[in-house]
Formats: sequence, structure tokens, C-alpha cells
Amino acid sequence: MRNDSYQTKLEEYARLTEKALEEKTTWGACRQRQVLDAIRYSLLGGGKRLRAAMVLEFGRLCGAPVPAALDLACAVEMVHAYSLIHDDLPCMDNDDYRRGKPSCHKKFGESTALLAGDGLLTLAFETIFSSRVLTSQQKNDAAGILAQASGIFGMIGGQVIDLESEGQKIDMDALNTLYALKTGALLRCAALLGCIAGAPEPEFLEASQIYARKCGLAFQITDDILDVMGEEEKLGKPIGSDRENKKTTYVTLLGLEGAKQSARQQIEQAKESVKEFEENGFLLWVADMILTRDH
Repeated sequence: MRNDSYQTKLEEYARLTEKALEEKTTWGACRQRQVLDAIRYSLLGGGKRLRAAMVLEFGRLCGAPVPAALDLACAVEMVHAYSLIHDDLPCMDNDDYRRGKPSCHKKFGESTALLAGDGLLTLAFETIFSSRVLTSQQKNDAAGILAQASGIFGMIGGQVIDLESEGQKIDMDALNTLYALKTGALLRCAALLGCIAGAPEPEFLEASQIYARKCGLAFQITDDILDVMGEEEKLGKPIGSDRENKKTTYVTLLGLEGAKQSARQQIEQAKESVKEFEENGFLLWVADMILTRDH
């Protein structure tokens, strides 16, 4: 399959996810209209849907029915959107723009943004448990996996370390822990959810976690690089925020070339982890795309 076909596949996964998210966030007239509008504003029409693609592709490779994997893909994207809303708040990273448009709190106000994030988090679990295609065991397993990945020993834990580290020098071990939790946890979760939506072999489960862990770290290192040499128009947010907030990054620890080399190493290891599996072309392409992305 040619690279443009893999790009088409990523776009198709995004289209399927967007359509499902649109359906799951369509409500009638009610008194809660403002927070519902804030939820849709932050959830719909943005990003590559990489986490959803991870769920759908690993689901496909494990023989999962598309509707089952799609419910879990939506749940992961809801949690991701909630985390971005909260990350942008003045009490967190204080970012005014996200994906080229005003952050949720700049558009709707801080209190509504906070509630929109809370609403998305709870809606993710509602989406899992209201699924008509997942078994009871799959629902329970998926909810537990997603809760752990987004909780204090996952994504929230990473944000705590990130906030505590601002203005301080931290070593590589601490930085890797931060990235493994704040960015990597949800990517590992996405790969695992895709697997459990089907019938995975044990070795495939292990490979999925290595692949997602390596891709997650490479994704964050690439973010560090783009914050130095990216283009604001493509990124949809100002560059240089890491330097402004005095954050330790791969670039500050290793320099620009060292960071690039580390990202390449992570991607090579990610690709190595799935080399024995048939139909791994899309996963190999995604790994390379993470390395070469410009936004």
C-alpha cells in the first residue's frame, strides 16, 4: 500500500470518529446549552484523531467489529479533549489558542470550560457503558483501563509533575516519567482498547504497548522540537511557550540535534516492535508520520 493510501486511511478513521462523536453529542433544547456548545466546540472538527486511529487499527488487527472499536475510540477522544480544555486553563498552562482558534475558556469563560472538561470525562465512560456492541466484560475492562490511563497514575499524574517542574531543572528520568504519563498513557490506552475490542493474542497485546509507548515518547519529543522550530500557523498555537515557562524538555537537555536523534531512536524501536505482524504497514507509516509531522 502506498503512503498516500495510508494517509487516506488515517483520514477515513478520522471521518468515522468525527461522525460518531457528532452523533453522541447531539442534544435537543435544554437549559445546559452553553456547556453543551463548549463540549462540541472543543471535541469536534480538530486534530488528526491519532488516538482514535490507534484504537481502530489495533481493533482491526485483532478482529474487532468496527462499531465496538468506534465506541472506544470516541471515549478516548473525549478524554483527550477534556485534558486539552483543562490544560489550557489559566491555572494550568494558560494557553489562549488551541488548534488555531481560541481555547475553550477564551470562547466560553473559565467556569464553563471547566465544566465542559468535566462533562467530557464523564461522557467518555457513559459512552463505554451505553455501547450496544461491547460485551459486559469488554465494558468493564475498557472502563478500568481508561480510568487508570487518565487518572493520578496516568495523564493527571503527568500534568501534576509538569506543573511542579515549571521553572525547575529536572533530569532525563523525571522528564521521561512526565511524558510517559501525560502523553504516553492515553496512547497506550488507545492501543490496548483496540485490542480488547477484538480477540488479541498475548504477544500482540505486549507489542501494542511497546509500540504505543515508543510512539508516545517520540510524539512528545517532536512537540519539544516544534516548540523551537515550528510554525505558529501550522501548530495553531504560539511557539516558544516551553522556553517562556522555563520548562525542561528534550531540547534543553540534549540540544536540538540530540532531541531529533532521540525521537528517531524511539520510532525505530516502535517499528521494530510490530515488524513480525502481518498488515503492519499502517502502523509503520504512523510511526514515521509522528517523526516528520509539522503540527
